[in-house]
Amino acid sequence: MRLKAFSSATRAAMLCLAGAAGLSALALGAPPASAAGLPGMRGHDHTGITVPDMAQAISFFTDILGCRKIMAFGPFSDDKGTFMQDALDVHPRAVITQISQIRCGFGSNIELFSYQSPDQQVVQPKNSDIGGYHIAIYVDDIKAADAYLKSKGVHTLFGPIPIGEGPAAGQAILYFKAPWGLQMEAISYPNGMAYEKGAPVKLWTPKDPAN
Repeated sequence: MRLKAFSSATRAAMLCLAGAAGLSALALGAPPASAAGLPGMRGHDHTGITVPDMAQAISFFTDILGCRKIMAFGPFSDDKGTFMQDALDVHPRAVITQISQIRCGFGSNIELFSYQSPDQQVVQPKNSDIGGYHIAIYVDDIKAADAYLKSKGVHTLFGPIPIGEGPAAGQAILYFKAPWGLQMEAISYPNGMAYEKGAPVKLWTPKDPAN
């Protein structure tokens, strides 16, 4: 099958989806963006991750973590022009073979990308590397989460680690890894965190997603 670049219809559909998301936020009474910030900013919509094996990634997020796959689309490429480079800052002949969007509970969405590119590098950064990252999943019971992950053969690191001092006191955390090395974290703070006492603004939490 010959791959094609984003069509004008696809771009229009993306704009429509973005507009619908903004109207939904208004309807839900979401707090407006700061006048000094990005115009119309409502919050974190999704995190995008490029994975080596789309089927493996979807299976991990859905079968192990309990997230839900919402939709998938693609492929996208530009056989002759520079659209991929101009729009995404990737190699002009890079191909997005598939994009899958998943939802995990009350958190923001996760967007999985499968790419093919002449200059593709296979690098999994550590948390200490510039550009390193991890995805944190809130759980009600960190010990139960730890036992579950171990029962599924998931690589877990030292923990759970309770935080007893400082503004983050009340947290318990556990790092673990997806099968392809993606760093992830289970986090829980059922009784809140120390900083919350007297804080004028609190961090967003999936425990209370409307606030």
